[in-house]
Amino acid sequence: MSAPYNRKNPFPARLLEVCPLTRSGSGKETLHLAISIKNSGLVYEPGDSLGIFPTNASDDVEDLLAASGLSGEEMLNFPEGETTSLRNILMRHVTLREPSKQLLSAILAKCPDAGDELAEFLDPEAKMVLADWIDGREVADILRAYPGAHFEAGELVGLLRKLQPRLYSIASSQRAFPEEIHLTVAVVRYDLHGKKRRGVCSTFLADRAGTETFPVFIHTAKHFRLPEDSGAPLIMVGPGTGVAPFRAFLQEREARKEPGKAWLFFGERNRASDFFYEEEMKRWLDNGVLHRLDTAFSRDQDHKIYVQDRMMENARELWKWLDEGGYFYVCGDAERMAKDVDAALRRIAVEEGGMSVEDAESWADDLKKSKRYRRDVY
Repeated sequence: MSAPYNRKNPFPARLLEVCPLTRSGSGKETLHLAISIKNSGLVYEPGDSLGIFPTNASDDVEDLLAASGLSGEEMLNFPEGETTSLRNILMRHVTLREPSKQLLSAILAKCPDAGDELAEFLDPEAKMVLADWIDGREVADILRAYPGAHFEAGELVGLLRKLQPRLYSIASSQRAFPEEIHLTVAVVRYDLHGKKRRGVCSTFLADRAGTETFPVFIHTAKHFRLPEDSGAPLIMVGPGTGVAPFRAFLQEREARKEPGKAWLFFGERNRASDFFYEEEMKRWLDNGVLHRLDTAFSRDQDHKIYVQDRMMENARELWKWLDEGGYFYVCGDAERMAKDVDAALRRIAVEEGGMSVEDAESWADDLKKSKRYRRDVY
């Protein structure tokens, strides 16, 4: 019997389907992906994520080679015991982004005339200055900025960070799709520092995965499971691609014929172009799998409306669901959305629960401790 597939022994998966979720006029590019895990033995639960090992884009690799003055044909032992070309290492094993402090230190050693600038960045007290300067820059940009720094192939590889897998919330239930995993992926493309940039894994899936296999594994998320009580009400806040695990939750409840109520808050920019999984949502509303759907399309009116605003508009009913033992879930952006949703939840406890601000803080903390307030934010 073969060893089980996991992060150290990933499964070679294939793309089955790539469908745009955004329509004409959208300012974004978001895709629905179906990935085959047939004959893998992989098992996942709603709330889990799929780890994907991407490859770098070939033109990004060639750009770095041009900046380094290396051919790419240099042969190296990498990883240990395996002989392969520098080009292959740059394609599959190391990141071309996020230049390391070790790389900057090595450049400083080779280019003393660049000392003042680099010395400032490498000062332990200047972490934020370094982070701001590096943000959006690639290794090729740094090498091009200091052409006097010449590295041998092995030396350069030793200064690059390992290419890490990316995690995507699974947007399907295995009960509904036994041999597939679905993802909701926002494709990252932008211009910065005078150059077109791209997200490594999102554009790998959108542009480069094709019919080839690519390594995947299941990342379990025991903290983000459906309630053991199948009758417990669900309140799910998932704007943008944060809707992914809640699509899995609803598929699972439909497959199990579970009786609990479900309420989804979904937000994006425009209803006409950015209403992900609209037809599925309508079907679930019709057949009772989804009991309430509140949407917040921020740019469909003069003033922006977000999911936390819809929560406040429905504060009394939301409090009633929580008072009935409801579970509150949030998935998506940690920096702003999740903080704003958390603040709205505590405000609802004050306004509808009659609590003091201090008591609302304790209540929200207790809700987390009792595992009725669950977050998957990034």
